[in-house]
Amino acid sequence: MSETSALAPSRDELNSLLDSSFDSFLDELKTLVAIPSVSSDPAHQEDLARSAAHVCERFASLGFDAEVLRVTMPEGVEGKPAIVATSPKVEGAPTVLLYAHHDVQPTGDVSRWASDPFVAEVRGDRIYGRGTSDDGAGVIVHFGAMSLLKDRLPVNVVVFIEGEEEIGSPSFTTFLETHKDKLKADVIVVADSDNWKVGEPAVTSTLRGNSVCTVDLTVADHAVHSGMFGGPMLDSVTCAAMLISSLYDEKGDLVVEGLGGSDKADVDWPEDEFRAAAGLLDGVQLAGSGDLAARVWTKPSVSVIGFDACPVSNSSNTIAPHTRFRLSMRVVPGKDPVEAMDRLIEHLESHAPFGAHLEITRNEAGNGYQADMDSPVTKLLHEALSDAWGVKSVNIGVGGSIPFITDFQRLFPHAQVVVTGVEDPLTNAHSEDESQSIPDLRAAILAEALLLTRLPQL
Repeated sequence: MSETSALAPSRDELNSLLDSSFDSFLDELKTLVAIPSVSSDPAHQEDLARSAAHVCERFASLGFDAEVLRVTMPEGVEGKPAIVATSPKVEGAPTVLLYAHHDVQPTGDVSRWASDPFVAEVRGDRIYGRGTSDDGAGVIVHFGAMSLLKDRLPVNVVVFIEGEEEIGSPSFTTFLETHKDKLKADVIVVADSDNWKVGEPAVTSTLRGNSVCTVDLTVADHAVHSGMFGGPMLDSVTCAAMLISSLYDEKGDLVVEGLGGSDKADVDWPEDEFRAAAGLLDGVQLAGSGDLAARVWTKPSVSVIGFDACPVSNSSNTIAPHTRFRLSMRVVPGKDPVEAMDRLIEHLESHAPFGAHLEITRNEAGNGYQADMDSPVTKLLHEALSDAWGVKSVNIGVGGSIPFITDFQRLFPHAQVVVTGVEDPLTNAHSEDESQSIPDLRAAILAEALLLTRLPQL
C-alpha cells in the first residue's frame, strides 16, 4: 500500500462521515437550486455569475485554491463563468479532474411544475427543482466527496465546474487550451450522465453525438389564395411534412443512408419502463425495429426540434410560400457528426417534394463518445459504484451527447476518461418537475470518495 492511500479514510469511516454530513450536502443542493443560473437567458446572467461565485466559495472553504475564470473566444465573445478549484499538492500522487456544470436549463411553462422550480422541495425520497439533478447533483457529488476526504485526499484533485454546458459549451475548447496546465490530469471523471434505474448505478459506455441543421423550404415568392391556387400548388407546410416523413420508413426506422449504427446493447430495456419514463400515451406505438436500448443508444435518430409556420390563431385561406424547421440528429458513437450531416443533407436535397427549393444551414455539431471499458480506472469505478450502492453496476449507453469529452481526449491524450452520473428515468432533466433520487445522491458521493481513495493502488 502506498503512503498516500494509507492516509485515506476507510470505507466504514467514509460511510460514518457521510451519515453525519449528508443533510448538510442536501442543504447545499437546495442553495444551488435557489440560484436561477439559466445560461441561455440574458436576464439570468447575473444569477449565473452569482452561482459561479457561490460554488467557488464552497470549494475554497474546503481549503482548495478556487477561482472563477472566463475566457474570450476567437470571435471576441466572452464565455460564461467557470470554476477551477485545486486541492493541496500530494507529492507523487496522480491527478484527478472532476467535471460538472453549474448552469441549468430554462424552466419552460412554470404552471406545469408542481412546485416552484427554484425552491427545492423534498417529496418522499426525491428532491424536486430545476438543476436538482442536471447538474446540481454533479456539483454536490464532487463537493460532498471532497468534504469527506478533506486534508486526507490521497490524490491531487482539480475540480472544473463550467457554466455553459446547457448552451453547448461554446468556449469550452478555448477554456481548456487557455488553462491546459491547470486542468491537466491523469484521470477525468465526468459527472453529468445517467444511472440505469433508481437504485442501480451505471458507467456510461457510449454517448451519441449530435448534429443540427435548419431547413428553409420555399415554394413561391409570395402567399396566394388557397381557393384560387390550391390543388396543383402545395403549400410549404405540406411539403415540409412530406420531406420530414421521407426520413423514416413505415416501421419508423431511419432510412438516411450512411449513418451506421448497432443493434446491440449491454442491457435489456423493457418497453413498459421506457414508455413510463417517456410519458407515452396509451395506444402510441414505438417507432423502429431491433433492440430498444440500441435504438436509443447506438442507432441514429432525427427529431424535429423547431418549426415555423403560421399560428392557428392567425390563419387564413392562404397558401404559405415558406416554412422553416430545425432538425436534431443523434449520431452513433464513433461517427463523424459533420459527415453524418453530409448524408442527411444529401437525403433532404434528393427528396425535396415537387421540386420545393431548400436552403439548409448547418448549426452546432458534437462528437459522440466510446469508453474504454477495459481500462483500470473503469474497472475501479465499477467496484466503487457497486460497493456504494450494494448492487452490481452495469454499462449503459446514453442517447444524449456530451461533445466536449473529445476535447478532453484531444488535449489530454494519456488521461483515462470515465463518465457517470446520478440522473435516472424519473429525473425529467430539461423538463418540468426535474428531480433527483436522494438515496442515489448519497451513494454517488460515497462512490466518488471510494474511487479517489483507491486510485493510488493502480
